[in-house]
Amino acid sequence: MAHTSATENFPGVISREVADSEPWWPEMPLPPEGSPNVLVILMDDTGFSHLGCYGSPIDTPNFDRLAANGLRYTNFHTTALCSPTRASLLTGRNHHSVGMRAISNFDTGFPNMRGRIAPSAATLAEVLEPEGYATFAVGKWHLAPTREISAAGPFTDWPLQRGFNRYYGFLNAETDQFHPELCVDNHLIDPPRTPEEGYHVSEDLIDNAIDMMRNQKSLVPERPAFLYLAFGATHAPHQAPDDYLAKYRGAFDEGWDVWRQRVFEKQLETGVIPPGTELAPRNYGVKPWDELSADEQAFACRLQEAFAAFLDHTDAQIGRLLDALEEQGELENTLIFALSDNGASQEGNASGVMDEFRYFNGVPEDMDDVMGRLDEVGTRRSYSNYPWGWAQVGNTPGKRYKQNTHGGGVRDPLIVSWPKGIDPTVNGQIRTQFHHVTDIVPTVLDVLDAQLPAQVKGVAQQPIEGTSLAYTFAPEAVDAGEVPTRKETQYFEMFGHRAIWSKGWKAVTFHKMGTRLEDDVWELYHLDQDFSEMNDLAQAEPDRLAEMVELFWSEAEQYGVLPIDGGNPNRMFGGRPVPGSPRNRDHFTYRPPVDRIPTDGSPAFGARSWAVRADATRSSADQGGVIVAAGTINNGLALYVKDNRLVYDHNYFATHTTIRSGELPLGDVVLGMDFDRVSRGPARVRFWADDQVVGEGTVTDISAMISSVGMDIGRNPSGVCDDYEAPYEFQGQLRRVDIATSRALRPEDEMALEIAQALGTQ
Repeated sequence: MAHTSATENFPGVISREVADSEPWWPEMPLPPEGSPNVLVILMDDTGFSHLGCYGSPIDTPNFDRLAANGLRYTNFHTTALCSPTRASLLTGRNHHSVGMRAISNFDTGFPNMRGRIAPSAATLAEVLEPEGYATFAVGKWHLAPTREISAAGPFTDWPLQRGFNRYYGFLNAETDQFHPELCVDNHLIDPPRTPEEGYHVSEDLIDNAIDMMRNQKSLVPERPAFLYLAFGATHAPHQAPDDYLAKYRGAFDEGWDVWRQRVFEKQLETGVIPPGTELAPRNYGVKPWDELSADEQAFACRLQEAFAAFLDHTDAQIGRLLDALEEQGELENTLIFALSDNGASQEGNASGVMDEFRYFNGVPEDMDDVMGRLDEVGTRRSYSNYPWGWAQVGNTPGKRYKQNTHGGGVRDPLIVSWPKGIDPTVNGQIRTQFHHVTDIVPTVLDVLDAQLPAQVKGVAQQPIEGTSLAYTFAPEAVDAGEVPTRKETQYFEMFGHRAIWSKGWKAVTFHKMGTRLEDDVWELYHLDQDFSEMNDLAQAEPDRLAEMVELFWSEAEQYGVLPIDGGNPNRMFGGRPVPGSPRNRDHFTYRPPVDRIPTDGSPAFGARSWAVRADATRSSADQGGVIVAAGTINNGLALYVKDNRLVYDHNYFATHTTIRSGELPLGDVVLGMDFDRVSRGPARVRFWADDQVVGEGTVTDISAMISSVGMDIGRNPSGVCDDYEAPYEFQGQLRRVDIATSRALRPEDEMALEIAQALGTQ
């Protein structure tokens, strides 16, 4: 075997003594002097018309500030969903091409949906870091398989492994804004403060972003920085500080019909939409405001107020970052892209929800209940999302929502600002050329005069599929007729909804889950002349429509869109557990202390029967604490010891069922609980101390999906109930906790009948 060493290929001279040798140092990789910082600000579920500079009544002075010092794009598009847009944004490739057809919670067994970005599609950080850029990611990630975001990893697809030097944020799709599941670099942490101490995750993200930039520019100013800042806002839950909630009290009492018309008129007045644009009719299921009851109107207004407060508060945090960059002398030479990942969300249903997980469980909102809780909307005691009517206001003037391939799902705001690099005469102008989220990476590479390497980390790279929009920075690009888009074609597909854009025309179809794709009805729009997709020309131009549909299938073949699954949504959202993933097991053993376990890494409490056994020692009846907890004060469950009794609190959308055992023995004891559930029905709870039953009860209402906030062992920082003060750490010794799950009982099983009988006698 040939011998290798650090001296191999050394260009200097090595002799026996230093006096006779010549040293050599490799050059530090640095981009050309004057290269800009790159800042990407990504909002979540923020619609086309949610920002003030796009017609919104919500105060967003810092987005408006960027627009006034840069360009607004009104023909910019995304993929209609969060993880796919993020994958395209960071790689410059289409989402199916890189294995992110939908959100990273899924792996369907096909190349287009692996829940991770393929290694053959390097992120912008992986390209820029070797060129001398400092690379930072702050905020929502949601690009690693969610079964892999626990403290056990693997960490292959976490930010640091995908090119970022530093990371601070949360790895899942969403988080409680007051109790986030935080990650620093490659390890999980608790929030630095409590809500009572004034904590909110958006402020925390900006604190860390500012610190990263300050340290970088203080210590190695020669290196420009790439900062990817992805807020949890404005994805549900819509939660904001009290003063922001108070600011919008009563602001939307005129209702969504009045406000949608008002936004539309402002868009026409300010040129955000072209003259002659029509306002799309109400989406299916959106009632006229005047047909809502007084209670429905009151609830809907509070939900919209919470959204507005959340967005306004987020805008203020962006202002803090911009001010910090200005103080550091960096704002002038920072290329900023500010955008959203998809249109406004439809996940609040027709009425809106106090807890978003009502939507995912198919549970309608209890209007009588929420009327007594209106003051909780937007606080830590809600996990709210607004109704369809307000979502459509956020997508004015378009149709449909997030998840759909009509304009309401895929047309989004994009603001670009670069004071040093873009002619200041264009400041405040609008650009109408068609572009797509895949175009951001090629734009950055174009501006930096950089090339995609043939290989990254030894893996051959698939080509960039986007088109640089840097040509639109020129003053003459103000007229899209004179400076047309350089984009040729763009397909869209999400959950079977499909569309294709080419040369100013768009064919689009809305897919009904559970039906065959061949049954879908295609629509045809001349998008260059029909901004809001109002004039369907499918009947008038059947040949053009046929060509467009054929083009869609050609693009689908080229970019890995196939196979398309437009069938049972449970096949996508649930599917078969991936081999080796936690959900593929039915027994879990934990040895405390254990970091919080994310939902996809913890037992399926909602969908199954389960049993807990905790090997514990308590020397005093005063010693209590949490054994197992999952979720939050809005929806969750907790098994804990208090007043020398086992207590189970089943929190069903803030309706608590609390069951207590008899008194417990002290010393070494195995404390346990069985939760035997009837499929689509109730459950029987039994408490154990060693092999003795020490109490029992029943739970009637159970949600299959509990929360996006995961499971705690031996503590509960998020606080599932008010019966204890979080985190309520277990005060004795908790050596081991075993949790076993099993399929829920069939309704005709003997034990199921026994449970039903017990419920009937209560």
